[in-house]
Amino acid sequence: MTPDRSLIVVEDDAGFARTLKRSFERRGYEVVLAATIEEVRQVLEQRSFGHAVVDLKLGGASGLACVELLHTHDPDMLIVVLTGFASISTAVEAIKLGACHYLAKPSNTDDIEAAFTKAEGNAEVALDARPTSIKTLEWERIHQTLIETEFNISEAARRLGMHRRTLARKLEKRPVK
Repeated sequence: MTPDRSLIVVEDDAGFARTLKRSFERRGYEVVLAATIEEVRQVLEQRSFGHAVVDLKLGGASGLACVELLHTHDPDMLIVVLTGFASISTAVEAIKLGACHYLAKPSNTDDIEAAFTKAEGNAEVALDARPTSIKTLEWERIHQTLIETEFNISEAARRLGMHRRTLARKLEKRPVK
């Protein structure tokens, strides 16, 4: 397999990682999975990759450290960061640390593969993109707080400054996956 069709997927959600692996293998990539930064270090001792997909949140660790590790190992590697918690600050840091692109979840294999080919940037990109809705921002904040509190509804509600029943009703409308 040529190095440019090799891919390491760094994702702590095993089901999503397997789905990405199968999808990229159907496209002719040789795919290796890793769930932690330590696993990435061990794999990099054995080989290099042309591409990487890195989840921004790896359990209790930051995917940004993984981006830095991968870029240090091979500055020519094309690294795409995936996140369910997109923000301008993490996007900027990911690019500074060596990522070629930053995608918000949900993203599919087509989106990721297209991101690998857009590593150079585009000065013609439209500036009139639709801003994120208040409902989406609220949901992202709720989900982030739930993760931080290990899905403790009472503690998450306290941190969000809302009644526990209000949070429970919001979660019934849009369940956490």
